[in-house]
Amino acid sequence: MDSHLSAQHRKTLAAVFERPTRANVRWREAVGLVRALGAEITEGRGSRVRFALNGRRAVFHRPHPRPEMVKGAVEALRDFLTEAGAAL
Repeated sequence: MDSHLSAQHRKTLAAVFERPTRANVRWREAVGLVRALGAEITEGRGSRVRFALNGRRAVFHRPHPRPEMVKGAVEALRDFLTEAGAAL
């Protein structure tokens, strides 16, 4: 699954699945990972960003003012990737 991912994408994927959940996963890196996995990413209203991958959809809020995702968002991303078949 991850043979086409760069070293940075693999590092981000590992960070998303790390337990306990990390609070320092950068949004930009998470978006790059999801894009590298083949997801369709569309901008919604305000800070909403929609991800679609392997028939699964999720809506995330772009973090602000800090670039890192909160733990709840990392957990939601982990669940989305698992449901989409892109887990470790």
